[in-house]
Amino acid sequence: MTGTHSDRILARLMSLHPKVIDLTLDRMLPLLAKLDHPERRLPPVIHVAGTNGKGSLLAYLRAMLEAAGYRVHVYTSPHLVHFAERIRLAGNIIDEEALSELLLTCEAANGDIPITYFEITTIAAFKAFADTPGDILLLETGLGGRYDATNVVARPALTAITPISQDHAEFLGTDLAGIAWEKAGIIKPNAPVVIGPQDPIALNVLQKTAESLGSPAHIYNRDWSCHKVADGWQYDGMQGARVFPLPALHGVHQIENAGTAVACLHHLGGFTVSDAAIREGLQKVNWPARMQRLSTGPIVEALPDKVEVWLDGGHNPAAAVQIAKSFISWNETDPKPTYLIAGMLNTKDQKAFFSQLAPIIEKGHCITIPEEAAATPAADLANMARGAGLEMTEKPSLKAAVEDLKPTLSEKPCRLLIAGSLYLSGQILRDNG
Repeated sequence: MTGTHSDRILARLMSLHPKVIDLTLDRMLPLLAKLDHPERRLPPVIHVAGTNGKGSLLAYLRAMLEAAGYRVHVYTSPHLVHFAERIRLAGNIIDEEALSELLLTCEAANGDIPITYFEITTIAAFKAFADTPGDILLLETGLGGRYDATNVVARPALTAITPISQDHAEFLGTDLAGIAWEKAGIIKPNAPVVIGPQDPIALNVLQKTAESLGSPAHIYNRDWSCHKVADGWQYDGMQGARVFPLPALHGVHQIENAGTAVACLHHLGGFTVSDAAIREGLQKVNWPARMQRLSTGPIVEALPDKVEVWLDGGHNPAAAVQIAKSFISWNETDPKPTYLIAGMLNTKDQKAFFSQLAPIIEKGHCITIPEEAAATPAADLANMARGAGLEMTEKPSLKAAVEDLKPTLSEKPCRLLIAGSLYLSGQILRDNG
């Protein structure tokens, strides 16, 4: 079987339900029953929700647990280049033949009953995890938490909540307490929950939920903390202060993500992960399109060596805050002008995103993300960027944007940031990975 075959199956599955996202668990349960409840046959689960940092947290956990010798299953979304990236079995991305057979099995069991693409592919992932020997499953929510398709695991070993902010307003609303209530839906009775850095409003909701369920809560800046030090970063928790090397992932916010991972491992029963394994995981961790510096491909080759090309899939205001913090931090020791190429979906708070980036950007261009129905047209996006204080114009393509900026980028050492969407990042990695 070829990649084309699984793509055809996935396209067919996409047509089974008219809504791409429809938050309910009602369609999940009958199909899970037909497949002998794979969600009940999983290895111990760490279930993760939040607005930003979920993927980075899972990347750290995977790297650290694998360094300790465990066979780690991972479920993440969305994918960047190939759908198979979403399902990692005992350390390896699922192969094409297994993926195609799995999708066909689930499609046959479901028949013509309406079901969303994310629901049926999540069920397929659960079946793969149940049928493949593994020591632990790292499970990322798709959207929200309470009614997310992943939230059918009754007894996770541990849950974790990364920073919560506004995103997906069309599904979760704009009230931070309400968003936190949705995310808190993954917290389960008596299962420990690790809570990362939070706005006080969100934290209050998470704490009350944990208390009501008898779930031991381990809260950032109350029970554990982390901060940068001269020779790396320091984690402070029940076992005292320990210093680790800076993680391989770039960005000042990655210390908090790494600290959340360490907190999770401390409260995960039945697993032993030494400080040596944590250090190895920090050095080997990999999570594409998150403050990733490109080193190969047509974009890099088209520009002088003195241009640093950075790619980030951040697409909401909170992500833009972290991007800006990282560039400001770098400029303190290595000042360089930064230029921007942005593409975004029309479901995002685009003006607020640009407002957070305004302090670090000299100028740039907006493009329309190719082949994305929800992509904001470049001209409209540029208008919003200008309204947020950025000097931005529209260009018909990424190549045209790079070519137009090339004379400016060639003048002196500088940074080029490409950001605004994981969908855009995936397309760029496909061609420049």
